[in-house]
Amino acid sequence: MSFAARLEAELEQFKQQGVYKRLNHLEGPQAARTRMEGRGEVVILSSNNYLGLCNEPEVVAGGKRALDQFGAGTGSVRFICGTFAIHRELEQALARFVGCESALSYVSCWNANEGLVATLLGEQDIVISDQLNHASIIDAIRLAKSITKCQTAVYRHSDMADLEDKLRAAKASRLKLIFTDGVFSMEGDIAKLPDIVTLARRYGAVVAMDDSHGTGVLGRSGRGTAEHYRMLGQVDIITSTLGKALGGAAGGFTAGPSPLADYLTQRSRPQLFSNALPPTVAGSALAAVRHVEHHPELVTRLHENARYFRERLRALGFKPLEGETPIVPVILGETAKAIEMSELLLAEGVFVTGFGYPVVPQGHARIRCQLSAAHTREDLDFALAAFKRVGAKLGLL
Repeated sequence: MSFAARLEAELEQFKQQGVYKRLNHLEGPQAARTRMEGRGEVVILSSNNYLGLCNEPEVVAGGKRALDQFGAGTGSVRFICGTFAIHRELEQALARFVGCESALSYVSCWNANEGLVATLLGEQDIVISDQLNHASIIDAIRLAKSITKCQTAVYRHSDMADLEDKLRAAKASRLKLIFTDGVFSMEGDIAKLPDIVTLARRYGAVVAMDDSHGTGVLGRSGRGTAEHYRMLGQVDIITSTLGKALGGAAGGFTAGPSPLADYLTQRSRPQLFSNALPPTVAGSALAAVRHVEHHPELVTRLHENARYFRERLRALGFKPLEGETPIVPVILGETAKAIEMSELLLAEGVFVTGFGYPVVPQGHARIRCQLSAAHTREDLDFALAAFKRVGAKLGLL
């Protein structure tokens, strides 16, 4: 069988198993409601556009200004000639926003995570990771282990006793790096940051937190998981994204103590060998940070929407996972059922994605609803009515 034929056969098997993912093409901007090719107007419950900034005029204007001033691309990596003034301005704003001394931008948070672990750790060091960390952290650790021969360990999800056992066993390691998500994207729960930091201080470890689903989302003013726990400035390293609450374009960053950004500039391979963020992305992200700083009411509205939607789902008879974040998962079990439900909801005008293996473990497939400050009560009630009809049709209520 030829290479292409083998791929076709496996794709056909995906379709027969009901786990084949079909891409849906939007014809308008990412918003609470938008037009989808072949579907007309739909309510979006699948987006990371938590604050509704993807199409915020100030954010769009920021990108246009940078495009006009700096052009379409950087044409080079940062240390050669690809660093523009807009990058420094963005990084200073990001560091201030998440409560750190310095920040360095990357083309994605995936790159930021890859560029962190392999740069900081060697054979004498260990990285200890939460069991449910994002795939980017998992792959960053695998990459670091293969390149630098660092030690690795995994602790049970949010199990502080297990984390302490791993730290105790690693007491001889030079650098002990605890790496955790701030908000776990598939569960919607929040890391036990105060306990993690306490253990880190006790055992001389460093804490790194990927706050991609916390930045712009948690805390009174959207400054993330650290602000949620009133711990701004107490997390050693924060990685996060510009592609979710902060305008949704692309890009990521690593923030930490003053020497960290400089050290990563010298040694981080994704930084050394990748072009910098396009100026228009840096400009829109900078405008997004400033917009959030001036409009904390967006964060309040986001959490009001999340509470309302979670409570109404329960009233209908669904059992969404408990949580304080705008990620509201409804566990269904099998991947095929999650995909079927998402397709039926789309037919009702609600775009929400079903997740199954390998994104989540076998038997834990789900519909993951994500709320936005841009959703009106009318949008949410429309979606809830669709959930009621589809849930009854599938025998879930």
